[in-house]
Amino acid sequence: MSVFRRMRDITVANLNERLEQSQDPVKLIDQFLHSTREEIGEAERLYQQYASHTKQLQQQVNQATAMRNKREEQALLALKAGEDHLAKLALQEKIIHEEKLEQYSGLLETSQQSLFELESQLNELKMEYQTVYSKRQFYAARMESLRLQQRMNQRAGAFGGGDVPKMFGRLEDKMSDWELEAKSLSDLRRMGQEYAVQAGETVATVLEREMARLKEKLNNDGRKE
Repeated sequence: MSVFRRMRDITVANLNERLEQSQDPVKLIDQFLHSTREEIGEAERLYQQYASHTKQLQQQVNQATAMRNKREEQALLALKAGEDHLAKLALQEKIIHEEKLEQYSGLLETSQQSLFELESQLNELKMEYQTVYSKRQFYAARMESLRLQQRMNQRAGAFGGGDVPKMFGRLEDKMSDWELEAKSLSDLRRMGQEYAVQAGETVATVLEREMARLKEKLNNDGRKE
C-alpha cells in the first residue's frame, strides 16, 4: 500500500516538472491521464479482490463464532444431563473454534484496515484524475485560443491591415498635391485676367493720350493757317 502511494507521488512530481518544460502541455497531460486511468483500473481490481477476501474472512469469523456458541450450549446441555464426557468433547471443540475465531478476527481486522486504506487512496486517485482532467480542459481551451489568435495574426499580416493608415496617408498627400496644383492654375488664370484688364486699361490710357496729342496738334496747325 505504501509503495502505491510513493509511486503516485513520484508520478505527480514528474508531471509538474515536465509541464514546466513542455511545449505541448495538453499532450503531456493526456499521457498522464492515460496512465492514471490504467492505475485506477488496477487499483479497482485490487480493491475487488480485497473486498472478496475480507468477505470470506468475515464468513470464517461468523462461522467460528456460531460454532463456539453452539458447542458451549451443547456442553451445558450435556452437563445438565450428567454426560460429563460429552460435555468435555463439546468444550474441546469450543476451544478449537475460539482459537479459530481469534486467528480469523486478526486477519479480518488487518484486511479491513487495508481495504479502507485502499479505498481512500483509490478515491484520492480518482479525485486527482478529475482535477488534472479539469486542468486539461482549461489548458486545451487556452491552446485553442492561442492557435486561433496566431491564425488571426497571420491573416491580418497577409491582408496588410497594418498599412491601411499609411495608404490613406499617401492618398491624402496626393490629393493635397492635386488641390495645390488646381489652386495654382486657378491663381495663374486669375492673374492672367487681371493682367489683361490692366493691359487693357493701359492701352486705353495710351490711346486717350495719343488722341489728346493729335487733337492738340490739329489745333496748333489750325492756328498757323
